Amino acid sequence: MGPKDFSRGGGRGGRGGRNGKKRDMGRTEWSKTKADKRKRNDDEQAVKRQRIDDGKPELPIHATKFSDEVLAAEERRPKRKVAVLIGYAGTGYRGMQFTHEHKTIEGDLFQAFVAAGAISKANADDPKKSSFVRCARTDKGVHAAGNVISLKLIVEDEDIVKKINDNLAPQIRVWGFERTINSFSAYQLVDSRIYEYLIPTHSFLPPHPSSFLGRALEEWAEKKNDTDAYQKRQEEVAGYWEKVDEELIKPILMEYDEEIRAILEKALWMKADRSEAPNSEQQAPSDGEMARNQELPKEPTESADKLEAQKDEQQVSGDVQTDHNKEGLQGQPEKTEDEKPKSQENADVENGATVSNEKPSSESKSSRTAILQEAMKRLRQTYLTAKRAYRIPQSRLDRIQKCLDYYTGTRNYHNFTIQKSYKDPSAKRVIKSFVVNPEPILINGTEWLSLKVHGQSFMMHQIRKMVGMVALIVRCGCDPHRMYESLGPEPISIPKAPSLGLLLERPVFDTYNKRAKNEMAKEPIDFDKFKTEMEAFKQAQIYERMYHDEEQDNVFGNFFNHVDNFPNETFLFVTSGGIEATKTPINAHENSSQALVDADITDGESDVDETVKDNHGDEG
Repeated sequence: MGPKDFSRGGGRGGRGGRNGKKRDMGRTEWSKTKADKRKRNDDEQAVKRQRIDDGKPELPIHATKFSDEVLAAEERRPKRKVAVLIGYAGTGYRGMQFTHEHKTIEGDLFQAFVAAGAISKANADDPKKSSFVRCARTDKGVHAAGNVISLKLIVEDEDIVKKINDNLAPQIRVWGFERTINSFSAYQLVDSRIYEYLIPTHSFLPPHPSSFLGRALEEWAEKKNDTDAYQKRQEEVAGYWEKVDEELIKPILMEYDEEIRAILEKALWMKADRSEAPNSEQQAPSDGEMARNQELPKEPTESADKLEAQKDEQQVSGDVQTDHNKEGLQGQPEKTEDEKPKSQENADVENGATVSNEKPSSESKSSRTAILQEAMKRLRQTYLTAKRAYRIPQSRLDRIQKCLDYYTGTRNYHNFTIQKSYKDPSAKRVIKSFVVNPEPILINGTEWLSLKVHGQSFMMHQIRKMVGMVALIVRCGCDPHRMYESLGPEPISIPKAPSLGLLLERPVFDTYNKRAKNEMAKEPIDFDKFKTEMEAFKQAQIYERMYHDEEQDNVFGNFFNHVDNFPNETFLFVTSGGIEATKTPINAHENSSQALVDADITDGESDVDETVKDNHGDEG
């Protein structure tokens, strides 16, 4: 069989019968709907004309159009088909794939190839002229220790790799290249891919009992007579947050006067009306709520004082929600500028203003706001410190692995990507293994887990949703059988875990490598040649970025806080009510679920360019 047959990967006489079907991975279905070349080119030309009409540059930012004089003076040199082995940290890039207006990994690589002389000036205006194909596309912020692109390069210069790297930022590296057969495609001939996902162990702590999800878990467990089993699944973390509140939070609250303490308590542990919950049993108000409802002394300024106290409460509650997106506390939605007090808050904070015992004045009210802000900072930091001090026990690690095992084999992942139905053949993917490293690593006081998944191919957001699903199941004390249901026909909305933790470790070309060495006199595509450099790069450019970004921005804490306090039935499939709970309306947030689904498609975290009809290497 000739090289051209080999690259097709199927058909009679190619890889043959069953092997051809095994290697298909949904591409046949995709090819049935793929537009022909003429129509695709016509569409691209129409997009270019529209850009010009809109006053936008005709060429994408990675392309360069040299003058005719420069092109005429350029020496023509032979091009060779190669597989280029690369690594990169995705921070600051709009993903791997070329886009017209955004900075991408491929865009920087292409420009470096041109600058180093590996791509001629005549071909500098369009990557297609060099047959540029990626093995795996990664989303915005996703890293890769190893990835492969195939294209035609001018590689006669012995220092070409060094010259290319000299034109790249340190967070993008070319490890080397291998000459291949002319029909080689990094996308078509890859056997499988290995990804790593790093996640702090505190992501597996349960939701705070006062959060929307925390209350729903208990209510649905009671409603379904599952309380004993639910508590058994959560026994190793039972009372964790209650202990934090009693031993760490309440002593801080007791340092403040009754009025300040009441506002802080309500902001921290705001209770929703239980009549809105699945189990419509009324909940007694918290101590903070009762304190807020007590009558104030009947002074001439009573109404103004109440109004100002309400404004302070709104201010702190707004701060809590904002800092939810910083530090992981439960609170109310952030208030608009018109709703916030118009006092000199910043000046008071800087001047260290204190509470006055005199009759309330504008100065004392500003001082009170400053005290509230300072108190909230202390409380946020206390909760964050408590989370980072968590060390995961073996029983919880075992539960994580049990959930990951549900993914092994051929499964339907229509719930783990976007815009695919259960009946879509391409929603089925093969996972060879998904393993959690039983030895957590401790970095700057935070414990991390490494999850590694080996699969033939992945769809957009698939890995991040796979991790998100397992984390929700474990942290919510859900029956692991819910994993099986998530792979079934019933549609559910699974949140995708942060891109921060995802890393493409390397693609695997075992089948090609065997034939390349035995039949084609070509060197295999082997990342082990660059193991030392890759490990150093991962540590300096990828792992350190992950740890630093998490420590600075509390990315995982923000993510799970958003899930825990999403005031809608969308994520309640992790309760004892299962998928039934997601179909039981809770409140008037009718459009929240659809808004979340829409956000999952257009949240800005994808590297998809709507004008580029290219699905090569869709990844998690």
